[in-house]
Amino acid sequence: MSEAAKAITAGPDGPGTGPRHVAIIMDGNGRWAEKRGRPRLLGHRAGARRVREIVQACPDLGISFVTIFAFSTENWKRTQEEVSGLMGLFRRYIEAEAQNLLAEGVRVRFIGDRVRLDAKLRGLMDMIEALTAHNTRINLTIALNYGGRDEVARATKRLARDVAAGKLDPEAICDETLPRYLDTHVLPDPDLVIRTSGEARISNFLLWQSAYSEYEFVDTLWPDFTRAHFEDVIARYGRRERRYGGVTA
Repeated sequence: MSEAAKAITAGPDGPGTGPRHVAIIMDGNGRWAEKRGRPRLLGHRAGARRVREIVQACPDLGISFVTIFAFSTENWKRTQEEVSGLMGLFRRYIEAEAQNLLAEGVRVRFIGDRVRLDAKLRGLMDMIEALTAHNTRINLTIALNYGGRDEVARATKRLARDVAAGKLDPEAICDETLPRYLDTHVLPDPDLVIRTSGEARISNFLLWQSAYSEYEFVDTLWPDFTRAHFEDVIARYGRRERRYGGVTA
């Protein structure tokens, strides 16, 4: 571990003040390619390569969970060429990285609605989840055909079915009930959400889970977002005071 990483992990108040779960909106791939006069899909390929570097950095920074926003429910509005290219990229990424992720101790999960995805991609997703199910070094969650509102709607349907079946008392429902029906029910809420590319919006990402997350909006396009950039963001997080609506004594 580098000296910078040690300082980040320790934070200003000693060990344990860094984020446990970091979520990332990986924005700017298309613009990165367009700035270079290249097809947008080339930027997505560059962005996929950047994922590996950031995931590899997480254990040194004390991060146990990282969730990346790969494809939203709104991204189907893009051109057919770009959507088809992205789906092919996801399939190739899983095929190429499965053994590397297994060897590096990465557990892979997917969140989002899989119904609209093609059968081959769904099969590869099932494969890599099963292959890495016993890994514990770092938890990588990939949000694929994911939208926060869609997730809450699907969770509410499952909850309603349990109420109708008599499995759940509606009077017992509280703010701890719905999270058990979300795609992320096995994950802690993110401590920090990062969005690259200079855009300052959350784009329907982890709406319920990020209620008390810290946010960092950085100008760097995702393919240019290096480990050094990541360490800088984590260091800034370590200097924040999280009060969850309370007041520090």
